[in-house]
Order: sequence, then structure tokens, then C-alpha cells
Amino acid sequence: MSQQATLSGMNAAFAEAVYDPRCPVYASFFGMLGCAASIVFTVLGASYGTAKSAGAIFSSGIIRPDRLMQNTLCAIMAQILSIYGLVASVIISGDLVEKLPLHQGFLQLGAGISVGLSGLAAGFAIGIVGDAGVRASSQQPRLYIGMVLILIFAEVLGLYGVIVGILMLTKSKENVTQCLY
Repeated sequence: MSQQATLSGMNAAFAEAVYDPRCPVYASFFGMLGCAASIVFTVLGASYGTAKSAGAIFSSGIIRPDRLMQNTLCAIMAQILSIYGLVASVIISGDLVEKLPLHQGFLQLGAGISVGLSGLAAGFAIGIVGDAGVRASSQQPRLYIGMVLILIFAEVLGLYGVIVGILMLTKSKENVTQCLY
């Protein structure tokens, strides 16, 4: 009987390890959502910023063709936002496994949303500032430096989201339950 009791106790311990409520099957879904959110929202922001500023770049290129290459800075800065989303998605996808703690899945989702929505907001800001700034600096070249400074402030909004996302991803690996199966 003692051997059967020991075997029964081992089975109970194994069942408890396998069916840990902190490691549900659906936890990795939240990490995958975070991975997708970071790239999707940053690419939306980058595409809006590029499209909005490109109209001004080409229309001002008719008036001042010599300033065309200078004015492409807005589109370049908008595309940097998509790189932020790509970096966050690659970091998140590197930690995705079939079964992970719910805590880690939620932090991955939060990191992805942080990077994605910050990139989306920065893309909107870059597009609007780029549109107005390119048109204004084509008429008055002294306004170009002011436009560049405002574009930098808009770009930093996306960088803040990346920093917060990386901090969240770092915390998602500390003192976390180990899911066995």
C-alpha cells in the first residue's frame, strides 16, 4: 500500500504541474497578439506619416526642386517607426512558446500595444508636422530647422513606447512560473 500511496502522490504532483492554473493553454495567444500589435500599429503610423508628408514633399518640389532631398526627412523619420515595431515583434516572438505563464503572455501583450500605439501616434504627428513643415519651409527656408526639431519630438514619442515595451519584456522573464508541459 505504501508503494501505491507514493505512486498516487507522484501522479497528483505530476497532474498539478501539468494543469497549473498559472500556465493555461491560451496564455501564448496574448503574447502572439502583442507581437502582431507592435508591428501592425507601427506600420500603420509609418504609412500615414509617409503618405501625409509625401504629398507636401512632391507639391513643394514643384516650387523648390532644389529642396526635394532635404524635405524627404519626414518620410525617412516615419519609416523609422516601423523598425521600432519590427524590433519589438522580433523580441516578443523569440520568447513565444506553446505553453507559457499567463503573466508573461499579458506582459508581452502590453509591450506590443505600448510599442504599437506609441508608433501610431508618432506616425500621425510626423505626418501632420511634415506636411505643414515642408510646405512652410519651401516658402521660408529658415523654418526648416524648426520643422526638424518638431519632427524629432514627434519621433521620440515612438521611442518612449519602445523603451517601455523593452522594460515590460524584461520583467516578463523575472520570477515567473516555469510551465513544464
